[in-house]
Amino acid sequence: MAEFTHEVDADGIATITWDVPGKAMNVMTLQGFQELNDIIDTVLSDDAIKGAVLTSGKKDFAGGMDLNTLGSLRSEAGDNPAQKLFDFTMQGHQVMRKIERAGMDPKTNKGGKPIACAMPGTGAGIGLELPLACHRIFVADNPKAKIGLPEILIGIFPGGGGTTRVVRKLGLMNASQFLMEGKMVSPDRAKSAGLVDEVVPANELIATAKEWVKNAKDADILKPWDQKSFKFPGGTPFHPAGFMTFVGASAMIHGKTQGVYPAAKAMLSAIYEGAQVPFDTALKIEARWFTNVLLNPSSSAMINTLFLNKTALEKGANRPAGVQDMTVKKVGVLGAGLMGAGIAYVSAKAGIEVVLLDQKMEAAEKGKDYSTGLLDKAISRKRSTPEKKEALLSLITPTDSYDDLKGCDLIVEAVFEDMGVKADVTKAAEAQLDDDAIFATNTSTLPITDLAKASRNDERFIGIHFFSPVDKMNLVEIIKGKATGDEAVAKALDFVRQIRKTPIVVNDERFFYANRCIIPYMNEGWRMVAEGVEPALVENAAKQMGMPLGPLQLGDETAVDLAVKIIKATKAAMGDAYPESPSDDVAFFLHDKGRLGKKTKAGFYDYDENGRRQGLWDGLRDQYPPMEEQPDVTEVMHRLAFSQTLEAVRSFEDGVLMDIREGDVAAILGWGFMPWTGGPFSYLDILGAGRAVEIGDQLTKKFGDRFEVPKLLRDLADSGETFYQRFGTQSDMAA
Repeated sequence: MAEFTHEVDADGIATITWDVPGKAMNVMTLQGFQELNDIIDTVLSDDAIKGAVLTSGKKDFAGGMDLNTLGSLRSEAGDNPAQKLFDFTMQGHQVMRKIERAGMDPKTNKGGKPIACAMPGTGAGIGLELPLACHRIFVADNPKAKIGLPEILIGIFPGGGGTTRVVRKLGLMNASQFLMEGKMVSPDRAKSAGLVDEVVPANELIATAKEWVKNAKDADILKPWDQKSFKFPGGTPFHPAGFMTFVGASAMIHGKTQGVYPAAKAMLSAIYEGAQVPFDTALKIEARWFTNVLLNPSSSAMINTLFLNKTALEKGANRPAGVQDMTVKKVGVLGAGLMGAGIAYVSAKAGIEVVLLDQKMEAAEKGKDYSTGLLDKAISRKRSTPEKKEALLSLITPTDSYDDLKGCDLIVEAVFEDMGVKADVTKAAEAQLDDDAIFATNTSTLPITDLAKASRNDERFIGIHFFSPVDKMNLVEIIKGKATGDEAVAKALDFVRQIRKTPIVVNDERFFYANRCIIPYMNEGWRMVAEGVEPALVENAAKQMGMPLGPLQLGDETAVDLAVKIIKATKAAMGDAYPESPSDDVAFFLHDKGRLGKKTKAGFYDYDENGRRQGLWDGLRDQYPPMEEQPDVTEVMHRLAFSQTLEAVRSFEDGVLMDIREGDVAAILGWGFMPWTGGPFSYLDILGAGRAVEIGDQLTKKFGDRFEVPKLLRDLADSGETFYQRFGTQSDMAA
């Protein structure tokens, strides 16, 4: 079936409609490019056609390129994938350039046919690059629409002409928010930024675009960069003003990425080189750098994890088969502290009725006020309205009575991390519930199987581990107890889908998956401080390898007293088997000093009165004098990276993690594991199992058994396989 069709009205205006069969949103494919090219040829060659309007048959315009198409091109290209990808990219440029030039005389720049784009909703990636090639962009006044170029967020950059056109349209400084940050903005903000031309009522969209096409003159369709007088906005790299802009952009990108994200560097190179040459040459430069990025294993891994795998999990890739829809209608949240208040907010935001319960009505009301604060902030930033605020708040009922839980089909308990307290509220809540209700406990450390002993039915008891702050963190870890049934798992997954977050499902074991991996990372950093490694070296090594927070800053963010509680609880549970660590001494030292982290404005770092970090606390170096000879930065990086990575492999080997896709997605969304790698399993695949074993053995020999290489990783090294070759279901884009 056709993806692009067209019809011509009585005025000679062709309406080209993009409507990919079987897709909720349009994506560009090889077939689509060919069909669009053929239709444009018809429009330009038929004298009866005066111009065209390109639009969508769906509520949105387009969501971007079909990344599986790029994967197929690469895998089918034989020994020369670069040429295949480059040729494909240039073919796309040629189609859009054909739209842009519209048949005008190359010498006089006259005689072309106007082609407008009418976007009914969201346009992302090539869904904006294609409109940018048209002569005027009309967008419907759709409050749900988002316009932008988010490619950089998944490890590539706009390679369909978007990079070259946007910098020429806006200048590098103004374009940076769209190209380098991947911002998606409302139609009004896109218009004010100069990204689109007009925002019109939805019911007038096509008519307005057609009217413009009817009246467009030669000057209206000639792009600035095709005019002889064109000057690059803000100046080219060797222009006095442009020089400062480009130097600043380079410094900004390297400051933010620490040089480990190939797409950012490639995009800036394409902009820098392209700004010094004619437009068509710049497109060729963009295509070359885009090809370079597509062939980089980092970008391939990021695409797989942050787009393909993340999307698959959000669509229920691991939902139990045969279980009916378990959509949540009314949720009871037990505990109105920061976590419970956040869960109430995201639930109400998704349109779910919420009962927010705490011991005292005052506490429950305060929990609801958390939503009020978030909504007031959104209104001040024009991201919400008073009407939407009232509608959301009306869904949250604060209470101190368990009787109000009647009718809830899901309970999410978020009280203090104490077995006894959780058992008490479980029994009290379940006494008010129907037999088919599901009970979920929000816990980061306590075993679900043990907590389920307080439940009337452990098959309908499950763990749902939210990450704080709930309104900002996208990952939700769903934990199956030994007796947890499929309906409980399906209910949890359907709930997470409703609140628009990304779920993973793991089996029950202390710390589950995310905390099991992140705790060794923090411990290794703290241990190095105790050994005499410069604290600044530890922190900067972590950031230079792509971690958003060093292990010391992360300790401050999560709170030192929480670390002490976890240490004590783990010791009590493991007894003599507990592995003593110098990192524990660091935690207790800070705790005894009252330096509990950011919340007390004193921890590994010093803070000012407003809670802003000022720098590492000098007392660390006083207590743990730095060694005279400091370790090589690569060794520090390996210790920090492998402390997490090997634990991820062990969790998969132990059966806690059941799908390596979940392991990669959760690592990036949950604790920021080096996003450029695509996650720990993708990282090992990029590194190669053989090289990973070599590094692990070196670390084990020098630093101890905590770096012992898991048997599974040795097996892969022996066989020459990757994790995704043996266990994955990634697309052909896999590194």
